[in-house]
Amino acid sequence: AKYVFLFIGDGMATAQINAAESYANAKVSDDVKVQHLRFSQFPVVGLTTTYDAGSLITDSASAGTAIATGNKTLSGVINMDVGKTVAYKTIAEYAKDQGKKVGVVSSVSIDHATPACFYAKVPSRGNMYDIAVQLTKSGFDYFGGGGFAQPTGKNKDQQNILDIAKSAGFTYVNTVDAFNSLRPGVGKVVAVNERLQDSAAMPYEIDRKEGELSLADYTAKGIELLSDDPDGFFMMVESGKIDWAGHANDAGASIGDTLAFDDAIAKAIAFADKHPEDTLIIVTGDHETGGMTIGFAGTKYTTFFNEVVKQTMSFTAFGQEVLAPYKAQIHSSGKNPRLSDLLPAIEQAFGMDFNALSEVQQNELEIAFERSMGNKMIKAQVEDLYLLYGGYEPLIIKITQITNQQAGIGWTTYSHTGVPVATFARGVGQELFQGYYDNTDIFDKMMVAMGIEKMAN
Repeated sequence: AKYVFLFIGDGMATAQINAAESYANAKVSDDVKVQHLRFSQFPVVGLTTTYDAGSLITDSASAGTAIATGNKTLSGVINMDVGKTVAYKTIAEYAKDQGKKVGVVSSVSIDHATPACFYAKVPSRGNMYDIAVQLTKSGFDYFGGGGFAQPTGKNKDQQNILDIAKSAGFTYVNTVDAFNSLRPGVGKVVAVNERLQDSAAMPYEIDRKEGELSLADYTAKGIELLSDDPDGFFMMVESGKIDWAGHANDAGASIGDTLAFDDAIAKAIAFADKHPEDTLIIVTGDHETGGMTIGFAGTKYTTFFNEVVKQTMSFTAFGQEVLAPYKAQIHSSGKNPRLSDLLPAIEQAFGMDFNALSEVQQNELEIAFERSMGNKMIKAQVEDLYLLYGGYEPLIIKITQITNQQAGIGWTTYSHTGVPVATFARGVGQELFQGYYDNTDIFDKMMVAMGIEKMAN
């Protein structure tokens, strides 16, 4: 295949896809059915195991290493062996050696574990400055989406990564206008979203404002800038916040970013329709996050996805735009905090009618509010607090838990799970992706599809 797209939904397994399809239907119909995403209708689908060298439950670094290099490693390690001494060559580097242009796109910071797995080799995914420096030395052609999480290093005492990128010949843009004016022939590009919401990531789709760029925009621009190469291109596109929403058990945010992921894939489909003999599109997840499922004990055999449709902002946006200012206001005024102050904002953001909740739910919300406001009188064991709120803001987690449960959506963890993910393929070499196989096999299958001989590591 001359043109290869690899789309990775971080934290996306079948439950996340099913939830997005159920939501898409609930938006337009009261009938019980699903409205298919574009990628779920690809002609070939397989199931993929995700365990790493040390655990049945992988992290994104070891999962990304498996997909990008065909090797198992330990959680947290990027493109190095278990002993952290041998570095592995990535599929993107092989593609570059073949003369292809290479693009890496992510909705989270571009130095985050998944995008890093295509261009960097570090013993720890936390070395984000080292990762970013390796980005500037990669020789790759297009980086788009999120920004840099540690632009001047962990201790903010290193040379700014943007200066390093510019001296390495990259054009850096961080406004919508500058992004839109990028044209083929511009050379190497780092395109960072104008608004970064959290940890140098793009906003959740549910929070994206009119006129702000989407994951689909970054994908389309990648196609525009990379497709002038006679040898073709390899592009990896990650929807990274499906995972972040899963960690926080926020179904509305997860679904929004899964739908945005599908919109990005639509850009690749449109390109493939023009180049059917030369294009391969692969869509997979690196692992599942949150233990999400369709079904909750309290709702038994029913679901109410119309409850999720009412949600208008992510847990992150609610924290930044509602709860944090409220806390600051209480702190400066010395007034007593009251949950009733926030109920209108909660209803607007999550569609939650406090008066319609059960007494138990109302109590849980009151306690979570008190904990969020720093009331030390409400005692609990530290481990109990973790099980209750997962280290997140208690009030917000409790809101998403109640609204998700009312929709009939369940969660088992604030971490990843070990279940297989689905891998979809369409185009040249699609038949390679049928069956039940390991995430390391995705690398081998891509190599075959691209006609590349693997060198002995």
